[in-house]
Amino acid sequence: MHEVVLTRDIIDVLVALDRAVADKSPLFADVLLAFSVDFSVWESRPTGRIDRDKAHWLVTTLSAGDGPTPLAQKIAFEVVREAESCDEALVSFALRKADARISTAPVAQRVVLAS
Repeated sequence: MHEVVLTRDIIDVLVALDRAVADKSPLFADVLLAFSVDFSVWESRPTGRIDRDKAHWLVTTLSAGDGPTPLAQKIAFEVVREAESCDEALVSFALRKADARISTAPVAQRVVLAS
């Protein structure tokens, strides 16, 4: 895998495959997450930063179709976490999607039993 030259087009195709293919190997998610974070944060200029251009590209790519898949949401969050600085568009996208996941998650309810 060290011989792979990553480009935005390759990441776009891999993210599209994530949306299109229902039965994927669990390894695919690990590889796509690693490739996406590595390329976005460390291989493309400006290194270590997500500027407005990269943020726009990532938000567009990750939210295409019916919206972000769970893996696309994780990619957005991990890119924000890994980058030294990040444009507010991607930070907002990552947090908004994380907030939506949290608000739709099952909530534990307490039951008070009186004796």
